[in-house]
Amino acid sequence: QVQLVESGGGLVQAGGSLRLSCAASGGTFNTYVMGWFRQAPGKEREFVAAISRYGGTYYTASVKGRFTISRDNAKNTVALQMNSLKPEDTAVYYCAADETSGLTDSRAYYDYWGQGTQVTVSS
Repeated sequence: QVQLVESGGGLVQAGGSLRLSCAASGGTFNTYVMGWFRQAPGKEREFVAAISRYGGTYYTASVKGRFTISRDNAKNTVALQMNSLKPEDTAVYYCAADETSGLTDSRAYYDYWGQGTQVTVSS
């Protein structure tokens, strides 16, 4: 069973930066597609970014150029560097692992989820 634990959330002013990290255990991390999703109050959980086992990346349009996803297969971690944060980025951010699919933005393909970390951007 894969376990994912996020860290690094917090409160930041608009224009600021945060770095989220997700530590994985219990599986073969270097074979997974890893993704970040977020969920704002009253909204559906939405895709943010994903990274393939080989380092290919995919971003939702609203974060492209501001967020960077990366992974360290030796440490079983994936990170999300978030720059130029906006109030609309406020959400609970979730790390997810996909065992079998290619690079995807669909929640349905992700098999394991972390508990989430809160990111709040003040205006």
